[in-house]
Amino acid sequence: MAVNTEVKDLAKLYRDQFTVFNNVTYMNSCSQGALADSVRASFDTYLKTMELNGSAWGDWAGHQEKVRGLIAQFFNVPASEMAVTTSTSAAVASLASALDFSGKRKKIITTENEFPTIGQIWHAQESRGAKVIHVPSKNDLTVDMSALINAIDDETLIVSVTMVCFRNGTMTELEPIIEAAHKKGALVLVDAYQGVGAVPIDLSTLKTDFLVGGVLKYMLGVPGIGFMFARESTTKHLIPTTTGWFAARDIFAMDIHSYDPAKDARRFESGTPPIPSLYPAAAGMELLLEVGIHNIYNYVTPLHEELREGIESIGGKVVTPASRANHAAMLAVASTDEHAHVAALESEKVVTSSRDGNIRISPHFYNNREDVEKVIAAFAKHKSFLRN
Repeated sequence: MAVNTEVKDLAKLYRDQFTVFNNVTYMNSCSQGALADSVRASFDTYLKTMELNGSAWGDWAGHQEKVRGLIAQFFNVPASEMAVTTSTSAAVASLASALDFSGKRKKIITTENEFPTIGQIWHAQESRGAKVIHVPSKNDLTVDMSALINAIDDETLIVSVTMVCFRNGTMTELEPIIEAAHKKGALVLVDAYQGVGAVPIDLSTLKTDFLVGGVLKYMLGVPGIGFMFARESTTKHLIPTTTGWFAARDIFAMDIHSYDPAKDARRFESGTPPIPSLYPAAAGMELLLEVGIHNIYNYVTPLHEELREGIESIGGKVVTPASRANHAAMLAVASTDEHAHVAALESEKVVTSSRDGNIRISPHFYNNREDVEKVIAAFAKHKSFLRN
């Protein structure tokens, strides 16, 4: 993916909307996106619906449709192919309940780079006849593409792969996996949680059957809202048994004598949505669409490069692959004591996070080169934690 040589200074344009930078150097968007003023104000909008009307179901249900439309616009697909859920876990659990493991196709092919939700939900299906196969990663932490593709056979029901590993930032090339799975008649689920909002994803061209994520990281929202794309042409035959009244064809029919799921992706939803979270989800998406995902990708790329060079210059090891084909929104730095290391960086007012023995650094469009310098200086001051 080519980097635009005329990159906008996004931090200069938008940073003043994120008050967290008045207090700390925030580099933890892989855990939670920084809070924008417009996202904060959206909570007041929700509260006013209660103050003015008490119960405002029309406004609340309408706001869910607004979020659905914004997410669909972001991915360049029809809103009818997007389910709004309470989390990625809820979305994948609903999908799993729609799969039939009683026939010839009972294999689930997945990787060692998955988030716990994915592995746990798939293994929970073993009591229903599923056979889960984990393809080991290579020494450089990338998915062994040849091994994964070779594992897909005529007994494979679904291939489940993460786009970006939450532990180390390794990104997987998706197109060859999707093509190989479809040749064998298998479905594909992409977990894009650690990529959405940081890396361009166009679902009109990326032919995965399902894609899941959530809004609380690079999409600038808050906990409580996940989503699942379900491609109508390849998934309309799947009807979940994990359901709720917001998954019904007519949510206000209130029918208790039959199961009448929606015909579109909404059938993968469940009960009453987390209404307060819908408002910041919409506000965050509106800001993200304004900034532009390609602008974000092009702006953040040099920040990643400068962070990598700076960490390596003081003797640190960045375990995230350097290739842009295998590197996305996060850098992971090897640490001798990840929890003490995070605390030491926090003492310098640098906010990061850790997983699997690594410190995770995740800049976004509101970060700038001064932030990069502060991060490198904090790592240098506490370089005894760096693991070679």
